Amino acid sequence: MRLKKNITLGATLLFVGIASVCWAKLTPEEIARLGKDLTPIGAEQAANADGTIPAWTGGITTPLAGYKKGDHHQDPFAADKIEFSITNENLEKYSDKLTVGHQAMLKAYPTFKMNVYPTRRSASSPQRIYDATRKVAATAELVNNGDGVTGTVNGIPFPIPKSGIEVIWNHLLRYRGDMASRQIAQAALTRGGDYTLVKFDDEFNLVYSKAGITEKELDNKILLFKQVVTAPARLAGNILLVHETLDQIKEPRAAWVYNPGQRRVRRAPNVSYDNPGTASDGIRTNDQFDMFNGATDRYNWELVGKKEIYVPYNSYTLHSDKLKYKDILTPLHLNPDYLRYELHRVWIVDATLKDGERHLYKRRTFYIDEDSWQIVAVDIYDNRDQLWRVSEGHSINYYEVPTFWTTLEVHTDLQTGRYIAIGLDNESSMYNFDIKRTLNDFSPGDLRRSGHR
Repeated sequence: MRLKKNITLGATLLFVGIASVCWAKLTPEEIARLGKDLTPIGAEQAANADGTIPAWTGGITTPLAGYKKGDHHQDPFAADKIEFSITNENLEKYSDKLTVGHQAMLKAYPTFKMNVYPTRRSASSPQRIYDATRKVAATAELVNNGDGVTGTVNGIPFPIPKSGIEVIWNHLLRYRGDMASRQIAQAALTRGGDYTLVKFDDEFNLVYSKAGITEKELDNKILLFKQVVTAPARLAGNILLVHETLDQIKEPRAAWVYNPGQRRVRRAPNVSYDNPGTASDGIRTNDQFDMFNGATDRYNWELVGKKEIYVPYNSYTLHSDKLKYKDILTPLHLNPDYLRYELHRVWIVDATLKDGERHLYKRRTFYIDEDSWQIVAVDIYDNRDQLWRVSEGHSINYYEVPTFWTTLEVHTDLQTGRYIAIGLDNESSMYNFDIKRTLNDFSPGDLRRSGHR
């Protein structure tokens, strides 16, 4: 099943109608809309016509009463009740507001359902990100055929996007704090539901978002990432280091790995594109981490439009420390009793493989939340043009920051009946957005030292 390209203007769909990449900067009149009819980062501020999507009123900006940093996040919407459930028996009633992937999952797995809750527009960022967005909206430009960006730091570069590649760059450069660490688990389930947990200690230096930094000081780096495998024993001690760039043609991503068996650090050019993700059993590619990351040069990016879609959102139950991993990880798909879906306006970007380029995925359709620029769902097609995999970004507002980010990413392989979940944190410590690190802590030399500790 393919997403129809010829869509019409209606109450639930805003057609953008872009046949080619448009790289014109925003006008002063367009920028003036930010904080008025648009939110400070470019979403429609008003409710939809029938009120099923409320107006954005700022999102969650303060922690809940009783919350202490380091706690698992309490659910601000715990009193909400399920409005209805979508199953394989009634999906036709709701098909106009379902992704192609969700329709396929409902048809393939009778045990899967989508519990729909009231829509809560909880996404928010610090005021400095809003101020930076207004500033860089006047200066941000795509370079190198869209595979790099200049004239931007801190803010969302293209709050009123004119092309698909601009939407993807908004996702890549969205605010996720200045620095963060987390202890998470990954599970690649067999069709019967068996799995071995792989545990990671991750650290992020989100240099693009660091307060006060200039584009010159970025030195073309937007993100530094270090991941240490802590379990199982056969993998423990492996370390991955990644330096992500703003202009990927001028300077491609740099990556290194430390192997405890060899006790050496080596460059890792294969940590990119469709090479398998760490310990993913081949179910997830490197560029599926964080729903999409890395170089954009192998795809054509078409901005299809904006539509109201049921997507995973405010997934505090799935994030709860009251659950065990075994409660969540069930055969074929996550336990649907713990999943929350809401109606939100999402940008739709269709990525098709360029002529002469190679990738496992010939086509990907991305659904990007208008309030946060977080990718919340992806439909993935193989080289036979058949729907292959479905990705979901179950997200929450980490309100102590605040930032809206995934708590669990799930990539479902419809052809094998398998799926992989990465970000499991129910039985581990939480994100820490207050870590103090230097650039040297994300250097190849530090990787070598870390491997000997």
